[in-house]
Amino acid sequence: MHLSENEGIEANTFVVTGGLGFVGSALCLELVRRGARQVRAFDLRHTSPWSDDLKNHGVRLIQGDLTRKKDVDKALRGADCVFHLASYGMSGKEMLQFGRVDEVNISGTCLVLEACLEFEIRRLVYVSTYNVVFGGKEIVNGNESLPYFPIDDHFDSYGRSKSIAEQLILKHNGRPFKKNNGKRLYTCAIRPAAIYGPGEERHFPRIVSFAKLGLLPFKIGDSNVKTDWVYVDNLVLAIILASMGLLDDIPKKGGHPVAAGQPYFISDGYPINSFEFLQPLLRSLDYDLPKAALSVSHALFLGRMFSAIYTVLYPWLNRWWLPQPLILPAEVYKVGVTHYFSFLKAKEELGYVPMVSPREGMAATISYWQERKRKALDGPNIYAWLFAVVGMISLFGVAYLPDIGPVPLLRAISLFFFRSMWVIRAVFVLSMAAHLGEGLYAWHLAKMVDPANARAWFWQTFALGFFSLRFLLKRAKS
Repeated sequence: MHLSENEGIEANTFVVTGGLGFVGSALCLELVRRGARQVRAFDLRHTSPWSDDLKNHGVRLIQGDLTRKKDVDKALRGADCVFHLASYGMSGKEMLQFGRVDEVNISGTCLVLEACLEFEIRRLVYVSTYNVVFGGKEIVNGNESLPYFPIDDHFDSYGRSKSIAEQLILKHNGRPFKKNNGKRLYTCAIRPAAIYGPGEERHFPRIVSFAKLGLLPFKIGDSNVKTDWVYVDNLVLAIILASMGLLDDIPKKGGHPVAAGQPYFISDGYPINSFEFLQPLLRSLDYDLPKAALSVSHALFLGRMFSAIYTVLYPWLNRWWLPQPLILPAEVYKVGVTHYFSFLKAKEELGYVPMVSPREGMAATISYWQERKRKALDGPNIYAWLFAVVGMISLFGVAYLPDIGPVPLLRAISLFFFRSMWVIRAVFVLSMAAHLGEGLYAWHLAKMVDPANARAWFWQTFALGFFSLRFLLKRAKS
């Protein structure tokens, strides 16, 4: 397919569901750059890290729920093309909220389809997932001829719901509008690899957070396991090319869009082991890399254990204080079993060729995270937290609490080393004084080198002492 850069974009109105997200916002900005008449970002959120930039570029922000017909109709009425990116349950705690996953990914998609038919929107591009064909079994250089993974065999609700939604989207391709005016709805699906880039909000923050806390103790699977990744700009390019592939007024095409009813795998074209891929990023942030390896079977056991625990905690999954699970079964398969695909079909039919190489994409991602780390509060791993906090609490209990619980045992051990209660209490007071002094010094130093986080540096150093202060001293030195 050889079209001009802005074919089907100029003088057209676009709706991007999930438009305040990482990929959605990048797509909105690219549509504006290419001359779209109007771009609407439809999202459940009122705001996001990209909302101000979208407003400044003239994107219309529409807040609403994808599962409410009224909201969907309001967002889509008058559009020429819809990019359906909104979804729920891709990773972490969201994966276990099964009802919400189906409600958004399946019911929400049905409402989008109904609105497209009602308002005679002629193009609908659906952003799907590799998981519609991948279910934990190895796939090497797969292509679009692969059958859908059996619905009942999916190991997570996200993959199952996205598969159902994609099949609904593609089965609606060519559906005539109610007015029977000869016009039809044309649809296609983009199946992206794992997405990365500056600002990615689902996977990388969780990975970096775990690495910072020292909670990435092992790799999963063999070192020769390979998966695909796709840089955000490459994915946005593929999505836009797909919308062009749904145009039915291209000369010499006989009125039949080349992409109509078709799925396309999209990646950078460089399958790689996920831990090898992440290694430059973690190393650039001075975080420890996993050295030990865990087999897929053992990792699955761990994932199922976390899944069971978090299922019991289901009523509180949306609470901020409940941390993300370390790993879930679906995530074990994603990083521990080889599955990568060819984008040859997208290249031949849509003209897709990645414009950003993995090296360039990772360099931009590293630069973003280094700057983010520079602006944020840094600190030690969770083991230092446990040592310092539990140690101080234990020392206080030994010095002042009555004989309850483990206090008598801890007091006996302390007396073996310090010989008297007077010495134990003196050690506690001196320790508190030292922590307070280090905290005040950290606050004073942070006001010069990191004023935005000065108060946080005080409290962290007051709790952890030199375990925290050494990170501030390192920042001051650099």
